[in-house]
Amino acid sequence: SEDPSVTLFREYLRIDTVHPKPDYDAAVRFLERVGTDLGLACQKVEVFQGCVVLILTWQGTNPRLRSVLLNSHTDVVPVFEEHWTYPPFEAVKDSQGNIYARGAQDMKCVSIQYLEAIRRLKAEGKSFTRTIHLTFVPDEEMGGHKGMEMFVQRPEFRALNVGFALDEGLASPSDTFSVFYGEKSPWWLKVKCMGSPGHGSRFISNTAAEKLQKVINSFLAFRESEKQRLKTDSSLTLGDVTSLNLTMLEGGVSFNVVPSEMAAGFDIRIPPTVDLKAFEEQVAAWCRGAGDGVTYEFLQKYMDQHVTSTEESDPWWKAFSGVCRDMKLQLKLEIFPAATDSRYIRAVRHPAIGFSPMNRTPVLLHDHNEFLNEQVFLRGIDIYARLLPALASVPPLPAEA
Repeated sequence: SEDPSVTLFREYLRIDTVHPKPDYDAAVRFLERVGTDLGLACQKVEVFQGCVVLILTWQGTNPRLRSVLLNSHTDVVPVFEEHWTYPPFEAVKDSQGNIYARGAQDMKCVSIQYLEAIRRLKAEGKSFTRTIHLTFVPDEEMGGHKGMEMFVQRPEFRALNVGFALDEGLASPSDTFSVFYGEKSPWWLKVKCMGSPGHGSRFISNTAAEKLQKVINSFLAFRESEKQRLKTDSSLTLGDVTSLNLTMLEGGVSFNVVPSEMAAGFDIRIPPTVDLKAFEEQVAAWCRGAGDGVTYEFLQKYMDQHVTSTEESDPWWKAFSGVCRDMKLQLKLEIFPAATDSRYIRAVRHPAIGFSPMNRTPVLLHDHNEFLNEQVFLRGIDIYARLLPALASVPPLPAEA
């Protein structure tokens, strides 16, 4: 008695695409099979060794118009099975209809919702002026450097002639649906402190540890100020403030040796409203204030701050928001607090919205016991089945005339 869409979703969840060794081949074979069954054109682009982007295409009646891109990623993050109630790659469904699996929310649900919405529209005999492309990309959970970041620079991406893109969002515990029109810039920063070494029994002056303590104090004081700003201003969301976390510590060779070098790693996520140059100057000042021999380097430094218009005068947003109003979906517009492949799409000047239609659902991406209720999943198909016709029927824009 299970809905066939739910069965297909659970089949996809059982494909083990977890890092560090995701079975991308199995995922691509599965998605290609579904796409062929739907009569969609299939193309595979290897952007890095073993990393293939699958493109499924539903051709519009006027392929010269800019297309609608539906993006999702095939990889999922690791699990700690001992903390799971059910095995994380068996897609067990409990008596309440909750489907437990890694990727249930992030983001294999959206991949199948796209496909099943298209199945429904095709069964109804629908066709639209604009072409709809679906891209299934690897490596998003590792930063997208062997996936979308490389793909957007390739001729195969440019040939898609993208006008507007949908990508992943987040679940929402409330009645509202979260819609993300921009993202923070992720900076991964390593601060290295050099100091005087010596015997662990002595009060050595000018040690690396003392300098590192000053660095950490400065960084974490800023963290606390942003945390309090978020706490005291109800108009702010996590996407509106800069998050900063100390995530790595390095140094030392023996308990009785004062080390000459110590280092700390920080994960910083900066909203598009922040002046990135000024923020780096602040980082440099914190390091200078810790003393001589303190340097920093970036392991990741994303600088693009483009956001997507949510003005009603924008034809793409008007189409998206109009459907949501008609379906009485309450939207909450936010800056995404982490990072998705949408940032690479926006960086090449294409508007992109992050949207995963999962309200009344706890946010469990990357968490133990990740699940999605089957009724929430099926409702998402209903939503995409309304959104896609509206977006694929946006009238020709002035640049397309």
